Amino acid sequence: QVQLVESGGGLVQAGGSLRLSCAASGRAFSSTAMGWFRQAPGKERELVAAISGSGSSTRYTASMKGRLTISRDNAKNTVYLQMNSLKPEDTAAYYCAAARGPYISSISSEYKYWGQGTQVTVSS
Repeated sequence: QVQLVESGGGLVQAGGSLRLSCAASGRAFSSTAMGWFRQAPGKERELVAAISGSGSSTRYTASMKGRLTISRDNAKNTVYLQMNSLKPEDTAAYYCAAARGPYISSISSEYKYWGQGTQVTVSS
């Protein structure tokens, strides 16, 4: 069983930055790809960024590419999401998720464990 605990969400003005963190319990963290998803009211959950177990591969959603950096510290069992130049349309609940294996996937069903979510609100 893996538990994921997100932190770092909050209210920020447009153009501002936030850094989300996700602390994972359990073993084999370095063998597990991690993803950040978001879901806005009335919209489907979508992958924002993902990173492979080793950290050597990353993937970003096109709508936020250039404004995001996903990283991980396997020694601390933690994955991070740095978000810059935030826009009001980035407002959503952001979820950390652990994949079923070491490779990146954009499909939410490929992620086995989920955090409780952290709210990001960007004001105009």
